[in-house]
Order: sequence, then structure tokens, then C-alpha cells
Amino acid sequence: MKHWAHNGFKALTSAWVLALLATVAWSQSLTWLGVLPGGDSSEAFGVSADGSVVVGGAQNAAGQRRAFRWENGVMQDLGTLPRGGESAAFGVSADGAVVVGYAYNAAGQYRAFRWTAAGGMQDLDTLGGCCSVAYDVSANGAVVVGEAQNAAGQRRAFRWENGVMQDLDTLGGGWSGAYGVSADGAVVVGFLGSRAFRWTASGGMQGLGTLPGGGTSVASGVSANGAVVVGYAYNAAWQLRAFRWTENDGMQDLGTLGGRVSLAYAVSADGAVVVGWCSTPRGERAFRWRTASGGMEDLNTTYASLLTNGSVLIEARAISPDGRYIVGWGYNAATGRTEAFLLDTGFPRRGDVDRNGCVDDADLLAVLSAFGERGYRNEDLNWDGVIDDADLLIVLFNFGSGC
Repeated sequence: MKHWAHNGFKALTSAWVLALLATVAWSQSLTWLGVLPGGDSSEAFGVSADGSVVVGGAQNAAGQRRAFRWENGVMQDLGTLPRGGESAAFGVSADGAVVVGYAYNAAGQYRAFRWTAAGGMQDLDTLGGCCSVAYDVSANGAVVVGEAQNAAGQRRAFRWENGVMQDLDTLGGGWSGAYGVSADGAVVVGFLGSRAFRWTASGGMQGLGTLPGGGTSVASGVSANGAVVVGYAYNAAWQLRAFRWTENDGMQDLGTLGGRVSLAYAVSADGAVVVGWCSTPRGERAFRWRTASGGMEDLNTTYASLLTNGSVLIEARAISPDGRYIVGWGYNAATGRTEAFLLDTGFPRRGDVDRNGCVDDADLLAVLSAFGERGYRNEDLNWDGVIDDADLLIVLFNFGSGC
């Protein structure tokens, strides 16, 4: 396969291919996603790998919260379970085709669902109790995680795959919930009792502890390979702080922007970029924390040029695998209402494997060298789990951008 790849490089860099290459300008944009017809608010909780699909919850004309899927400027109401009421969507697969969340059924019980265009909204059932919620989904849409009630009325973290809902609370007792899952579905993170956890099939539940001198901790997001976990925990002063955890460094306090509270909700695939919410002297603000540059930044300050007077990005809830797209909600001054937003930060550029701002030979060689390999990594530009022609074409059609 590597022999084919290097031979292919010579052919792909021929004048014929180069003539097809498109140069794409580096762009930043902020899109307010609007609301459902007759509604007055919306919130975004998930985004696809390429930023083209956003999911969340929005109020409809009847005042009910409904799960939505937004694409190409259109907000689609995903409805609810048969004869049910409200619903909301919390996660979406890398390609935007699978959506998960909760919806009420005819009995007034909220149930975890998995939605596809072909199959509609599928009730994932429970662990023997009445209710369940799905919070996240693997990159390929096959593994769903969340929390469900068992026969004893306890809420337990679950992992669902191939129609089977598995209770992850192997430590016994208490309430637990699963809020994040790795790209391949093998690592699950969440909350058990009063501590953040990280679960694998081989290792079971691993408690992640808390900040020095603190108490409760919650894990809300995990990197593609499951090595970096983010969430929030109390410190010694009993203040909630966003954290980033790794096996080597333990739990790191990400700080605040002058306030007392910060919450981390999601992390990029490589674990380098974290997004969330924090309090500031100016009010609630969406933040981004980046390993490379260090520290926490207010998205309202960094992208002030994209905001009209009075508009505010309040909470960042999800980030695309490459760290380019951020979604959440804020106040749209132009409409005078709370709305979901999609922020395109413009970086990295499509096809920029090495993240240096230029799509060039190095990016092409990186994909060719990894061609045929499996795994969710930077060379897997469309996040489908395999490095193939589709990833190569993304580099080719963006070749020269930023150079």
C-alpha cells in the first residue's frame, strides 16, 4: 500500500491534477442559526466534523422544546417519539447523519433516541426503569452513551451498541451518567457518585479524582483517542473550575477569565483545544483554551469583529474534531433572542494536516504516507475512521490555501 502511495504521489502532482486544485481563502464567520417557525430560542450542543451540520434544541410555536438538525441554513425539527412531547439533540456523528438525544414518548417518559434520515427517531429503551437520555455518539454513529434508569430507580451510565444497552456502573451504588465518548466508541467518560470517571472495556471504571483540596468532579468530554478528558471540578475554595486531565499530568485547573466559575464541555480530537463557559466581571462568556498558546480566551474578544453591537457568545458546548468549528448559544442582538451559533474560526484550513496554516506538499505526503491505515487522527480529514481517497481529495482541492 505504501508503494502504491508513493507512486501515486508522482501521478497526483502532475500538471493535470494541479490544474484542478482550488485555492480557498482563510475565512472566519459567525452564523446565528435562528429558531424553529414560531419559536423564540435555540441552543446548539453538537457539530459535525466539517461544520456543515449542527444539532441542538429549539422552542417551537407551541412552546415545546424540540430536537433540531441544522444544515445549509435550514433548521429541521426532528420531532419526538410517537405521541410524545418535547425533545432535544445533544450529539451528532462525524458525518452529521446520526443524531442522539432525548424525546418524550406517549407515556410521558423521556427516552434516549438515535435518529437517522432513513430510520427516523429510534427509542433506545432503558435499563429496566422508565427513562433515559443520550448525550454523545461515536464518530461513526454506532456507539451511543448517556444515562438510563434501572429497575431499582437508579440512574446509571450506559453504553449502547448494536441494540444492546450496557450498564457501566460496575462500582455499584449511586447515580452515574456518561457524557462523552471517544471517536471509536471504546472510551467513555462521565460522572459516578461524586467523581469524574473514564471507562474502558478492559479497565472498567477509573476515577479521575478532583482538583487539590476540592470535592465533586464531572467529566463531560474526551479526545478522539480517549487520552484527554475535560470537565469541571471544585477546587479547595469550593469554586467550580474547568479541568483538562491526562494520565501523566492528572487534573489541570484551566482557570477563569476573572470570575469564580468555569466549566469545560468539549475538547478537540487531539486534546489541544477546550471550549466551555465561564463567569467574568462582564457576565457569562463562552471560552476557548488552547494548549499551544496557553491560557483561556473570551471568544467574544477574539472574534469581536464578527459580533454586532450587543451580541454575546454565552456558552460554547461543542467543537469539531479539528478544532475549527465551535457551537453553542448566545444573545443575538439583531433578533433580540437567545440563539444557537456556529463559529467558524478559520483554523485549521481544510486539508491542513500539520496545522501550519498552509496546505502544501507536506500535508499531501502525510496523507499518502498514512494511506490505508485506520484510526481517527489528523490525516483522517473527514473523520470516517480510515485514511483514503476522500482524505486525499480534501488536500488536493484545498492545495495552496494559505501558502
